[in-house]
Amino acid sequence: MSDKPSVLFVCVHNAGRSQMAAGWLRHLAGDQVEVRSAGSAPADTINPAAVEAMREVGIDITDQTPTKLEYDAAQASDVIITMGCGDACPIFPGKRYEDWKLDDPAGQGLDAVRPIRDAICTRIEELIASLGVTAR
Repeated sequence: MSDKPSVLFVCVHNAGRSQMAAGWLRHLAGDQVEVRSAGSAPADTINPAAVEAMREVGIDITDQTPTKLEYDAAQASDVIITMGCGDACPIFPGKRYEDWKLDDPAGQGLDAVRPIRDAICTRIEELIASLGVTAR
């Protein structure tokens, strides 16, 4: 890895799980980690329940937009974390992969999204420790 590790979060719509994960990593690691997120079939907008769930913990993801997964973004990342995109996620030799089994917040209300948000936070804290950076 370079001096600054890069992490790519990938889910199908890039509207819920991957956006919350990217928000947590930006919040907890600051500029110590390069953060990317993308989807294999991006939605038009971020899931409003995901936005609200993150707002509750003081993280604003309203400026993010779902992005199409591009080869270059994956190639440039040290760690690729997939969340339910299955075979649509490309595999690049030499990359560190993790597949996080998390419920899909699509179509779910805020009460269902909160536990997903909290599970992502726990995984992000573990990820930060494994990258050798210090959480804020």
